[in-house]
Amino acid sequence: MKYRSRTSIVVLPIWIMLGALRVVAGQAPPAKPRPAATPASAKPSTPAPKRPASRKAWVPPRTPWGDPDLQGVWNDATSTPLQRPSTRAGKDVLSDEEANEFQQELAFELTRDRRDGGPEADVNRAYNDHWMDARRLKITADRRTSLIVDPADGRIPPLVPLSPERQHARAERAAANARFNAGMPYGPEEMSLPVRCIIRTDSPPYLPTIYNNDFQIFQSPGFVVIAPEMIHSARIIPLDGRPHLGNNLRQWLGDTRGHFDGRTLVLETTNFRADDGVVFQGANPASYKITERLTRVGRDTIKYEFTVEDPTTWTRPWTAMIPWTKIDPAEQMYEYACHEDNFDIVHLLSGARTREKNGEGKR
Repeated sequence: MKYRSRTSIVVLPIWIMLGALRVVAGQAPPAKPRPAATPASAKPSTPAPKRPASRKAWVPPRTPWGDPDLQGVWNDATSTPLQRPSTRAGKDVLSDEEANEFQQELAFELTRDRRDGGPEADVNRAYNDHWMDARRLKITADRRTSLIVDPADGRIPPLVPLSPERQHARAERAAANARFNAGMPYGPEEMSLPVRCIIRTDSPPYLPTIYNNDFQIFQSPGFVVIAPEMIHSARIIPLDGRPHLGNNLRQWLGDTRGHFDGRTLVLETTNFRADDGVVFQGANPASYKITERLTRVGRDTIKYEFTVEDPTTWTRPWTAMIPWTKIDPAEQMYEYACHEDNFDIVHLLSGARTREKNGEGKR
């Protein structure tokens, strides 16, 4: 081993001398030796192509005191019907092509610029589309065929058998409505609450209508206020866990109590008045309960869900879901001064009495 090592040391200078002699003799110098290989770990890496900056995930905002922030003006207009039409039975969500056809069908039915159907239909369309909410002509973005999401058939559950007293009350309301439509109301109480400008679509649960589909939400520590654009109400809802009003205190908008369940505002409303038109489809105010859930699911979207319960009216509870869209901040809500029938009620009643004198109706 020692001998081989000494030999290698002597050989190296000989090769160096031979190389120098070739240069002196005019021969081309040998190619430059390649530098020793650099370990892979030491090589400068080729810079990877830059990825586009990813958008930051949306974080639901909160109020200064820590509650989910739902404040702003929102709109719930849509042409998607509450119940699934029989023509769409068995279809929960539509394809793009089907959705386009469905939207066109609904828009045709809802437009008030049509002139078909005869004089009576034309009178009912007296306010043309200029006065209507154009957003009501579009179906929901998820292409559902009904706002009702439970039951799965998208329909309000069947009614339970009504007591004789409730059957009689329904018959009386139907007769009063027929008299009003014939221009023969007995008195102002036979006119509906909307006609008398008491409540309209400002009573929960909130459903889309032809116009005034905006809602403004205000929040403060311990309270949420929902002010619909329609008519003049504002629900001031406590969040401090206080109990509902006593059963003897009943209101047109009911009595609402709220709390936050994570990001969702949960509202429970009872104590509705028994007046016709207050509760949905003539439900029983004594057992009628609405649970609303408002969840902000995007910068400009609130998922509004409501569940209606009344075991004395329907065979089971049912739930609907309606998207609320934040409107342009430059848009604002205006006062809805509902007062026409404070004057016209005199004309309606005097006209009815004149018809009676002329023998047009029997009292």
